Amino acid sequence: MNTQGLIFSFFNPDVIGKYYPFILSGMWVTVQVGAAVVATGLALGFLLAYARACGLRPANFLIVAFADVLRSLPPLVGIILLFFAFPYIGISMSAFTATWLALSLVLAAFAEEIFWAGLQATPKGLMEAGRSTGMGWGQTMWYVVWPHALKLTIPPLTNRVIAIVKNTALGAVVGLAEVVNNAQSATSSAGSATPLTLCALGSLAIFLPVVLAGRYIEKRFR
Repeated sequence: MNTQGLIFSFFNPDVIGKYYPFILSGMWVTVQVGAAVVATGLALGFLLAYARACGLRPANFLIVAFADVLRSLPPLVGIILLFFAFPYIGISMSAFTATWLALSLVLAAFAEEIFWAGLQATPKGLMEAGRSTGMGWGQTMWYVVWPHALKLTIPPLTNRVIAIVKNTALGAVVGLAEVVNNAQSATSSAGSATPLTLCALGSLAIFLPVVLAGRYIEKRFR
């Protein structure tokens, strides 16, 4: 067993000292993109599910089409189209914006379907009970139906959020300086795999708390 070779290649202290600020910078970008994706993706998904519950057929067709297309389209394709194709129609955006927007739309598509499934799983009597107290349709949805439906959506929604947020690494294709891209650049410059080790540790530091939080939320609302 070549322990010294392993340490030199993957845990080189000189490389760590030189490149860890570069990795930390990438981690911060990853956190920023991930937080933005979660906030906008879930908000848009909720609004689309709420609009779909209104029962307007033309709007429902467009919402279903949006969800089906975005769930079928690989996130990487969306990022590339936004970054490289949109400038031809006069819309240019940064790598951060393209990654955030593409992943937000994908998350919104999945979130809409999950929220809608939660609504469909609620007892039909909830709406009737709320309306019988004198509340309008909107009040009944907000105060009676949605609180029950949201509890049903927690497990699948947390898993989907985690899966999509990890796709922030795809932003490296358009030059986003997130943790994986920075680690790959540092590895090439250093001629050592130590930056990839730092990347792995950094990714664990970012996503492991998210996974644990998702597990806690699932148990809390089970």
